[in-house]
Amino acid sequence: MPDGLPVRVVLAKLGLDGHDRGLKVVARMLRDGGMEVVYLGLRQTTGSIIDAVEQEDADVVGISMLNAGHLTLGPRMVDALADAGLDVPVVIGGIVPDEDRPALAAAGVAGVLGPGAPADEVVACVRAAAASRGR
Repeated sequence: MPDGLPVRVVLAKLGLDGHDRGLKVVARMLRDGGMEVVYLGLRQTTGSIIDAVEQEDADVVGISMLNAGHLTLGPRMVDALADAGLDVPVVIGGIVPDEDRPALAAAGVAGVLGPGAPADEVVACVRAAAASRGR
């Protein structure tokens, strides 16, 4: 990053989806890619994620979606961050059909990663999201 600091990412499971194995793997990928990772875990709300973003001075929010809630919860997270006055991009990982990606991009989601995305793709996507806000 331009200022020499590592990208700081808040990772969470937004909503009631109870499967977090993939998100834990992503946390390790990002850590191994030189990023600082704040892992919030399961059953988070937009409010709890915003609190963590503020407290941790996060550069990117990563949320995992495996319950078909991406078209509702992804834009809700983007809007909640904007309403809180936070310019922090959101990356969604999980089960997202290709035909839903344009709607997520239009809603302000910075990136979407599918299941089994290789580490270099995950790291590049998060770095690109961080760079989009000038980090």
